[in-house]
Amino acid sequence: MKVLLVRLRLIGDVVFTTPIVRALRRRHPDAHLSYVVEPMAAVVVRGNPHLDEIIEVPRRGGLARWHDDLRWAATLRRRRFDVAIDLHGGPRSAWLTWASGAPIRIGYRTRGRSWMYTHAVPRPADLGPLHSVLKQWPLVAPLDVGSCDPSRDPVEMPADAAADGRVTRWLADAGIDSRNPLVVVHVSAGNPFRRWPPPHFAALVVELVRRRPERRVVLVSGPSDAGAARALVEQVCGAHPEAAAAVRHVDCDLAELRALTARAAVYIGGDSGPLHIAATTTTPVVGLFGPTLAERSMPWRDPRWPAEAVDAGPLPCRPCRQRTCAPGDFRCLTRIDPARVVAAAERVMQQVHQAPMVHA
Repeated sequence: MKVLLVRLRLIGDVVFTTPIVRALRRRHPDAHLSYVVEPMAAVVVRGNPHLDEIIEVPRRGGLARWHDDLRWAATLRRRRFDVAIDLHGGPRSAWLTWASGAPIRIGYRTRGRSWMYTHAVPRPADLGPLHSVLKQWPLVAPLDVGSCDPSRDPVEMPADAAADGRVTRWLADAGIDSRNPLVVVHVSAGNPFRRWPPPHFAALVVELVRRRPERRVVLVSGPSDAGAARALVEQVCGAHPEAAAAVRHVDCDLAELRALTARAAVYIGGDSGPLHIAATTTTPVVGLFGPTLAERSMPWRDPRWPAEAVDAGPLPCRPCRQRTCAPGDFRCLTRIDPARVVAAAERVMQQVHQAPMVHA
């Protein structure tokens, strides 16, 4: 049986499909599993041991997009897939699923696109408290993969030996070794609705170092926010010289981020792709949730690996669709107290000390 999986983007959404990949391989060990993804998120599934093939389709605009889609449609059709599953639900993924010509095509029931599938599955509400992994599970029900259990089917991203080597060298050059518990803090987000205020991050970093001066805090960010991360390091060092030796910023790609996080005592960050990459390790995680719900996006993995969510509590405007802040002050983020984040980080790190853990 040849199975085509289509999930074009984003990084976190691709991470959330990996339990399905694992479950399909377990239930159908002889199947040929192909995965269609756009280049920006391909690193998540590249090297996945349960996949036979990664098909990267470029993401371009205008006439180039039409040319690409027609070419890839013809390519997929020639491959004669038996089953095609649209894990994305957008217009492009629906088109590629339909164009594959697979006799069984599964996707979400969506106005204007349901006709492209032989099996159209009701789509859960985007803002509801159901976890993103569970929302997708009905799409593979026709393939009899059974129930979804995070202990058995966690999110995955393969370790990259080259990236691990680069992280090893960077840590050595920075003078960070086993005597320095490592705290990784992701300080950026794709939009202002998920961006915790810089003064809050500064207070978090200073307090973590004050409690244990031997800690080393590494601030990471997306490429577009590298300047903000460097400014935050300067802010902390300028206002709190006692913490200057403990704070670093590093530019890293997603494979390096995973390698760095796998070595950390804790990862702290908002609900964005890097949080979900952190979830593919066994490192304790503290997630900051503003307009989104923790029930939807917390690490999907073995509960032995601790994770906590911190949010602003019940608000009439939360969750929201992140288009307009109704109160105008992003209170779902600004009301997340740094002291609560520090306390959560200390708790998850303490849980590690109470039970032996091997980082992966």
